[in-house]
Amino acid sequence: MQQGFTVWLTGLSGAGKSTIARTLSAELERRGYCVDVLDGDEVRTHLSKGLGFSREDRDTNIARIAFVASLLVRHGAAVITAAISPYAEARAEARARIGNFVEVYVRCSLDELVRRDVKGLYLKALSGEIQHFTGVSDPYEEPRDPEVVVDTERESVEQSVSKVVGTLEARGYVAAQRRVTA
Repeated sequence: MQQGFTVWLTGLSGAGKSTIARTLSAELERRGYCVDVLDGDEVRTHLSKGLGFSREDRDTNIARIAFVASLLVRHGAAVITAAISPYAEARAEARARIGNFVEVYVRCSLDELVRRDVKGLYLKALSGEIQHFTGVSDPYEEPRDPEVVVDTERESVEQSVSKVVGTLEARGYVAAQRRVTA
């Protein structure tokens, strides 16, 4: 049985967490790993329905994601979470619960997030129309020492995924693949 692990993607809304999660999942599946993706939006719909956006509710949501991830990891799954997870303490508790944990900070500037935002949520949050919006009217505590930082403003999805996979290989969670050089 393969060793389970979790890749915890954290960052602001629209930074690219879900896109990276899907692409990373496809790469790990291509390599033969059993992969489960826990997307924050889907978890809120199915596992955390009824929770709001208070700090307590956000922490509860992250604790639920961490609990499910820990069960999957125990059974050898490669788990990828894509959730804002704005508070450092909740991420640290997730790390402690799961064990085999790689934190990936998906970084993107507020200006770029506003530019990308087709729904106009950031503009509504900046104007005060939406309350408790992480990164605008609610805090986002940037990771202090993540295993990987990807910058979706400057890197392609493939470059970001390559950085994550390289870290997984270096830590022994996935087998390194031979690189062919010309």
